[in-house]
Amino acid sequence: MLVVGSKLINVPVMSMHVGGEIARAKVAIIDPENLKVIAYELSGALLRGTQEKILRTDDVREFGRLGFIVDSQDELVAREDVVRIDEIMKFKFDLVGLKVVTKKGKRLGKVSDYLVDAGDFLVQKIIVQRPVVKALMDPELVIDRSEIVEIDDYKIVVKDEEAGSKVKEKKVATNFVPNFVNPFAEPAFETIRSQNPDG
Repeated sequence: MLVVGSKLINVPVMSMHVGGEIARAKVAIIDPENLKVIAYELSGALLRGTQEKILRTDDVREFGRLGFIVDSQDELVAREDVVRIDEIMKFKFDLVGLKVVTKKGKRLGKVSDYLVDAGDFLVQKIIVQRPVVKALMDPELVIDRSEIVEIDDYKIVVKDEEAGSKVKEKKVATNFVPNFVNPFAEPAFETIRSQNPDG
């Protein structure tokens, strides 16, 4: 199931042991090497006065309409306890807001959101907000992860459109001709009337 990344912020973390909410997801921590949401920074009344806690997505038992389901509060760990996550958090990498350009340097826009698979927490698609001029015709692009070539601190590079990429701008049909006959048009109405003189 694909879920919009922004919809996973402020989602409850539910403990099966407690039988209720123990925290809320505050910030997604995304690994720039594989575009996987590896953890969420947490907030909540039960966490006040403790070290900053995170929830590793590998510890999520299930995601559903109630939120993130975990076995118990023991699944919430201090950021410093997981070295890889601590390193990524120090990078302050944020997918939203990165520029998106093609290999040839054509600017497509900025990442406004993303779609994540709720099963493995891999980012499957990025949603790109178009620049002002292009936004009039095509406000957003949805780009699949298979189109991404490179990621750095400032931008995402995607395949060029000419190279067979699926990243296409929507085309507006200018010479549209309908392929149906309007039965209520005057000529058709006259033909029906002439066949039925009593009508």
